[in-house]
Order: sequence, then C-alpha cells, then structure tokens
Amino acid sequence: MRVILDAMGGDNAPAEILKGAAWAVKELAVEVTAVGDEQKILAAAKAENIDLSGIEVVHASEIIEMCDDPTKAIRHKKDSSMVVGLRLLAEGKGDAFVSAGSTGALLSGATLITKRMKGVKRAAIATVIPGRDQAYLLLDSGANVECPAEMLDCFATMGSVYAEKVLGRPSPKVALVNNGAEESKGTPIYVAAHAMMKENKSIHFIGNIEPREVPTGAADVVVCDGFTGNVILKLTEGLAKFFTGELKKMMFKNLGTKLAALTLKSGVREFKAKLDADEYGGAPLLGISKVVIKAHGSSNAKAIKNAIRQAKTCCENGMIEAIEKNMHNAQEKAAESET
Repeated sequence: MRVILDAMGGDNAPAEILKGAAWAVKELAVEVTAVGDEQKILAAAKAENIDLSGIEVVHASEIIEMCDDPTKAIRHKKDSSMVVGLRLLAEGKGDAFVSAGSTGALLSGATLITKRMKGVKRAAIATVIPGRDQAYLLLDSGANVECPAEMLDCFATMGSVYAEKVLGRPSPKVALVNNGAEESKGTPIYVAAHAMMKENKSIHFIGNIEPREVPTGAADVVVCDGFTGNVILKLTEGLAKFFTGELKKMMFKNLGTKLAALTLKSGVREFKAKLDADEYGGAPLLGISKVVIKAHGSSNAKAIKNAIRQAKTCCENGMIEAIEKNMHNAQEKAAESET
C-alpha cells in the first residue's frame, strides 16, 4: 500500500513529517510518497538522520501557506506539494493522501482534483474525539457552516460507515446534536434532519443528543453542521487543556500533593493518553472519492505516523466502497419513493 504525504504541510514540516513517514514505513509496512521541495526534504533527512528507505520523494516547488486563500491557492499554486499530491492520488499513483497543511485548501483541492462521491453534495470533516466511555466521531467539524437536512442525513450515513469500518463499532449508534432530546426540538432544518435520519435504514439512529451528553460517548457518531461541530471541537480542546493544566498545578502544589501524585501516576498517564490527539492522527474528509486524511497543523512525528495508520485502515477496510454502496442504496430508495 502506498500513502502520498504532503511533506511541506504543517508547522513542523518537513522534519517531523519525514520522521512520521519513516516510522510508518517501519511499523506499518507501507510505502510512502513524500511530495515537496526535494532539496529541503533531503537536507532535513540528513540533518535529522532520517532513514528514507521506503520513501519516494516527488519534487514540488511551491507550498500552500495557511494564510493563502484556499480556492485561489489550489487553482494558482499548481506545483504545490498539496496539489501535486492530490493529483497523484487522482491518477491512481497512491491509495491515500495525508496532509497537515491548510484545512480549507485541502478540502477545496480534494473536491476539485480528487472529486466527491456520486450523490455527495459536500464533503465533511470527521474528527475522532475522546469521550468518557469511548471516543466518538464528530461530523461535520468545520467544513460546512450551514447544512440542509439532506446533507446532515448524508453525514450520518458516511459517519456510520467510518465508525464501523475504521473504529470497529458494529452497528454504531448515530445521534443528532440538538438543544433537547424531543423530536420537535431545534431549528426547522434540524427537525427535518431528525425525521430523515429516523427513516434512514442505513444507520442505527438513536435520536437527538444534548451537548452535555456528547462527551460521555453515548453515541458513536455525532452529527451536526460545521459551525456547531467546530464550536464543540474547539471547546473540547480548550477544556482538555484547562483540566490537564489545573490537574498539574494541583498535584505539584506542595510536598503532600507531590507524594499523592506518585500514587496516581499511572492513572494520570492513562488520562493524558485518552486526551492525546496525536493518538488519532487526523480527520478524514468523508465524501471524497479517495481516502484523504487531514492531520493537525501542529502534528509531530507520532501524529503523522498515526494519520498514515488511519489512512491504511480506511483503505484496507474498504471505507470508500462501503460509503459509495450505502449512498447508492439511499438514492435508489429515494427514487422508488418518488414513483
């Protein structure tokens, strides 16, 4: 299996990207195509003593910066590492694409170059977030600020497939974020979405879920528009930093708390691991016709390695094919109901 990697995307490129790639080649038995400025890639590998065995370097002279307008950058920076990488993916020269670069540019590029699946109007960013009992999949977490009911129903179908194929959740529970559990709650769009998801035979829909219940892991898949999802995502990230910071201050306050911290060391380590975003690697762009993974902009080697692992799992478990099949079945049923 070959994963195409944007070697110039992210805050820590290219060194940490290459370290993660080398780690993945060794641990995951994948081949990697690293796309970017060849001179800078080779210089970073030499400086950091990174073994490039199993990593093919494809030269790209340009870089899409975080400050660039996403669509303009995709159209005008045709020799950027992201555009060249996506083009290689579209041409079948790799099985998946991973980038820690601009989210907006990656979404635009994947849509324009790799294309969406038939029947999908907009791709969604699906983010795995730690929960009390288990992690849950949140989508959309930022790609689409406003979503009609049909789009939310589509997100539910795609998210359910991902949870089953990649997270290993049989018959995953799907919920719709709302300000109450009753079917009549929320805006007209959310009421309509609830009705559609209730009739969707492709998912195990458990109804509305209030925001306070989301972190418990009561649902495997949590569906909402991109504005709401991005607020949930960033609030969760902020609270995680707040709690871990307060916990650290509490445990190192004095000698007594330091001694207590020693007895809680293993538990604290498990708690920190549960909140570690690097363990999940990145967020897939669901609805794109090929596997595309968006890694965090500040990704280190561990995060990149796990993003590649995630891409490999998506390919091996037939995630794209399963989503396409479910979307096709949904379209057929919709056509039958109209006749």
